Amino acid sequence: MIQHLASLPILLPMLAAIILLLPPCGKSLFARRFMSSLMAILTFAVTVLLLIQVKDNGIIVYAIGNWSAPFGIVLVADMLSTLLVTLTAFLGVGVALYGCAGDDEQGSFFHPLIHFLILGVNGAFLTGDLFNVFVFFEVLLIASYALLMHGGGKPKTRAALHYVILNLVGSSVFLIGLGILYGVLGTLNIADMANKVPQLSGDDVYLAKAGGLLLLVVFALKSALLPLHLWLPNAYSSATPVVAALFAIMTKVGVYATLRVYTVIFGEQAGELEHMAQSWLWALAIATIVIGAIGVLAAQDLRKLTANLVLVSVGTLVALVALQNINATAALLYYLVHSTLVTAALFLLADLIATQRGKAGDRLVGGRAVKQPFLLGACFIIAGLTVIGMPPFSGFVGKIWILKTTLNSEQALVFWPVYLIMSLALIVAISRAGTSLFWERKDKTGDASDAANAHPLQVTVLVGLLASSILLVIFGDVATQYALEAATQLHDISGGINAVLKGGM
Repeated sequence: MIQHLASLPILLPMLAAIILLLPPCGKSLFARRFMSSLMAILTFAVTVLLLIQVKDNGIIVYAIGNWSAPFGIVLVADMLSTLLVTLTAFLGVGVALYGCAGDDEQGSFFHPLIHFLILGVNGAFLTGDLFNVFVFFEVLLIASYALLMHGGGKPKTRAALHYVILNLVGSSVFLIGLGILYGVLGTLNIADMANKVPQLSGDDVYLAKAGGLLLLVVFALKSALLPLHLWLPNAYSSATPVVAALFAIMTKVGVYATLRVYTVIFGEQAGELEHMAQSWLWALAIATIVIGAIGVLAAQDLRKLTANLVLVSVGTLVALVALQNINATAALLYYLVHSTLVTAALFLLADLIATQRGKAGDRLVGGRAVKQPFLLGACFIIAGLTVIGMPPFSGFVGKIWILKTTLNSEQALVFWPVYLIMSLALIVAISRAGTSLFWERKDKTGDASDAANAHPLQVTVLVGLLASSILLVIFGDVATQYALEAATQLHDISGGINAVLKGGM
């Protein structure tokens, strides 16, 4: 039965989405809310159990239909993938509960779409072959198209159109890249590909390199690396904030795919194709950090500022992928969890601030006072300090780990100045945002008494996300040790290949 655990993070969201579309959930808002929250919590509980099982007993390989790799479809639950599905499920619980406060009233398919998105994200993290990465990408993208439109409006329609067109092009390029790699290698199973790439010679090396670089283009689009990043700020800032909070995990799917493919398949054991994407990843990462920092400084509202923070985090993560060593990967995993939680919290905080400021919304201009200044102000301070990287919050631990990891690398002379100047830009931007949102008053007669207090569920989810970030520091020893073990397992290419090709159920 333990083996079946690897399939449950995919099956449970799929089951939840189907149940939510059928009577009585399809016609009853209360039933939808209850079932969505229940299934989200159950999915999270299962992912935690899976994470513990994998940590204690090693990689779980689940061969669907009992067809072993490389011939069948396999799900591979290692420490990296289980960490990310647990993070996704936790975020799913928060979004489902937050939506029950009223956001789900804007569309009857809100809750089913949440679970379809979680299904796609979890599948992309767990699958052991690249073709099913493509399949699960499409599942999560279809759900995200609809969620982006949740609530309606011209800005959402415009952003959704750009998002759909770019991702349709990306999907086409993905298929072309997979076709080239399959033609050369005769397999798309990640472990089997890692086994065969070092054996390539002659023209096959160049074909495999072309296919691998096409995948790099796709993953750059999915993770919003420069110059394929332009869709993200508009899409994330136009989406309903609760949807944007869930979208915080989506760019991490692209980062994960980049990490998995260019560490396992085209990593240090790839022969002539060893680290083939490293120089590209490094240059694109630095450029993305710079453009993200500029976007943060130029943002005119809190949601756009947060969307650009996502770009900064993506650039940082990809820079660590480019370093291709265990310590860098461990720092990446810690920073990934931290950045996902805090950006999701900032999107939700922007929603509460906008609701209570009336016409000014979350724009960084003077307006009326929020009705709950102490609650929202305290949450903003904690989130801001976490983003900036001030002690004692998780951003500080992540930043120090990243700087320590890059200190002795060849790229330190480039990375350190860029990263530290970016940090200064974040301090300026967050300080300006806090001043505008909580201190500046253009309408001195404005009264916040007609604004509604934040719903208890909204407050609970927001505080929970911020508290989770703090827990990353309180239980820092456990978190950093897990990250190191997960990174070590990922970089043990031979061990991973043997587990998948010989461990199918």
